[in-house]
Formats: sequence, structure tokens, C-alpha cells
Amino acid sequence: MTLEVDIYTRNLNLSERIEEYVTKKVGKLDRYLSSIDEARVDLAHSKSARSANDRYVAQITVRGRGFILRAEESADTIFTAIDKALDKMQRRIRRYKGKRYQGRGEPRMEEEAFAELPPAEEDEETLIVRRKRFTLIPMDEQEAIEQMKLLGHDNFFIFYNANTNAINVLYRRRDGAYGLIEPEIG
Repeated sequence: MTLEVDIYTRNLNLSERIEEYVTKKVGKLDRYLSSIDEARVDLAHSKSARSANDRYVAQITVRGRGFILRAEESADTIFTAIDKALDKMQRRIRRYKGKRYQGRGEPRMEEEAFAELPPAEEDEETLIVRRKRFTLIPMDEQEAIEQMKLLGHDNFFIFYNANTNAINVLYRRRDGAYGLIEPEIG
């Protein structure tokens, strides 16, 4: 039994060849994880990408009972982007299965447990190596920009917005302007 795959495109014509390729490749993901209920593939073409190697984007999302896994990759051709996204999805499925189905087993020494781990891949999630705690002082957005400049934070600054009584994140955009993230609990 192959998995049913929903394909959506943006700025790209879905040819029969692409549709067959995606259906064939993504439809086999249930071999790796049998509890997948649905798979969605989003394909896009971006004329304004910074690099010609990032013009085609493939995003694969699989849903099952109690999980959602997503992988996105970009490349110079749509087929390469699909293959790269599939490789990433297979790694995510292996990691998910390892976390879910790994037995407790017998206790082992810490050195033995870490000796079995494969070397970390660049695109995989990394462990938290440092934690910082700091006191948030209520301020408005203009004060936050000044503090960000004074502290030499080039990318972002977290502050307690006195006007909205909420924690906000101020960040510098690529064009040099500032952006503000106002999180909401949903």
C-alpha cells in the first residue's frame, strides 16, 4: 500500500512528470514509518531568490497519530529540491522513531552511550550548550532600540514592553530596518 500524497504548487506548473516523481518517491515514506496518515508536498519557484541554487523549494509535511514532521529544502532544480527534502525527511523519521521506540534497556556508562552516537549533521537540531538568565526591565520600543545599540546586539533584543505588558523580540532586518515580534499564547 502506498501513501496518498497531496501536492500543492506556487509559481510552478505541475507537470505529469513532477507529479509522478513526487507520488512515487513520497508515497514510499510509509515504509519507514507505518503510522503516517497523510503526506503533503508543497513545491514552489521563487524568481527573486538570492541565489540561483535556491530558486526551487520543496517542503514535505507528514502527519500521523500524535506527530507532525516537516522537511524543507531548496535547490537549482525542482527534482534536486525534492530529493534533498526526502533525505531530510528520512533522517527526521529515523530520529523520531529512535526517540519514540527506544527501549530503556540496561543502564550504561555515559561514555558508552555517547560513543554510539553518529556525528552530528549540520542541519540537525543541536543540543543547548549554554543557558542565560537575565532580568527584563520594562521599556518602550524606542528604549529597546537604544538598548540594543548600546549593548552591541546586532541581531535581536528581548525586552518587556511597558506599553503592551508583554515580552517582545526586537530584531534587525536585512534591509537595516527593525522588526518586532509580539508573541501570543494560542
